[in-house]
Amino acid sequence: MMSTRSRAAVTLGAIALVSLAAGCSGDTASSASEATLAFVAYGGDGQKAMIKDWQEPYTKANPGVKFVNTSPPDIAQVKAQVQNNVVQWDVVAVAPAAAQQNCGTLFEPLTFTGLDTSTLVKGAVGKCYIANFINATPFAYRTDAFPDPAKAPKTIADFFDVAKFPGQRGMLTNVQNGLLEYALLADGVAPDAMYPLDVDRALAKLATIRKKTTFAPNVGALQQAVGSKQVDLFMLPDSRLVPLMNQGTDITVVWDKTVTSINAFAVPKGSKKLAAAEGFMQSVVSPEAVAAISEDLGTAPVNRAAKPNLSANAKKVEVYGPVNTGKTVLQDIDWYAANYNAVNDKLTNWLAG
Repeated sequence: MMSTRSRAAVTLGAIALVSLAAGCSGDTASSASEATLAFVAYGGDGQKAMIKDWQEPYTKANPGVKFVNTSPPDIAQVKAQVQNNVVQWDVVAVAPAAAQQNCGTLFEPLTFTGLDTSTLVKGAVGKCYIANFINATPFAYRTDAFPDPAKAPKTIADFFDVAKFPGQRGMLTNVQNGLLEYALLADGVAPDAMYPLDVDRALAKLATIRKKTTFAPNVGALQQAVGSKQVDLFMLPDSRLVPLMNQGTDITVVWDKTVTSINAFAVPKGSKKLAAAEGFMQSVVSPEAVAAISEDLGTAPVNRAAKPNLSANAKKVEVYGPVNTGKTVLQDIDWYAANYNAVNDKLTNWLAG
């Protein structure tokens, strides 16, 4: 479904390609009905679903609005484009906290005309972002790595017990996927006492498994590592677990304590297609669009009016459904918004060290 261009990592060549497409479209800042939007998400199965469930229906209803896809999103790239006045991206997948902390500097303030927010979850709409789905990033393991349920891991603490549960771990370096929260949960912090995060304590706990952990830079890399049996235990978003299960990978989800986060879209400051981007982004929270993405990826709906018809595999990762017999930690957008840049700097330095 996606072209080679869609699957490419963000490089100067990819940016140039997006620029060429945008330059040839004749778009203007005032046009909401005629635009080619440069859409940036995390690639792979997740972005394929976004194209099928969101972009294609929107273009069918609005023939003048088309999309050029690339991946992955990167705050550093947004900053470079904005500061150099060469903004090439129009709709970017982003953590709400990143959009909120950098609202008006790196991301455009947004206006959603006529948007009914009464059925949207709390935190779904911010000054510079709009949510698209809720990601759960549960602890799971390859069933063949621990075939005896009696001897398999059952808690978050087990993920950090390399003596009792040997094997390669896998975690994402994106703070939105809960690596700091999971470290603190394993270290004894109660789910309802998580914030403000003790980042130093979390990094100290992560240090205990550092030699046995693959810290993946993006969801696609970790999904591939799971599928190729390079990791045995992992924290991987529901949106990547479902495709793996659909492809035949036998995965067991550990429902002990699970970190969830709101995923969102934002518009880089200086995009010349703000009106068109706002129109598309508003469509993503409709009940129909929300239900469609939940059905394909198993993500939790941001619109309570959505009624997804989940597959058997999607039900296995339904974090707010009956399968989850444990507790859930929803990331605190306000805390992260006040600390997002500092936390990422500290984590980046730790990973480099």
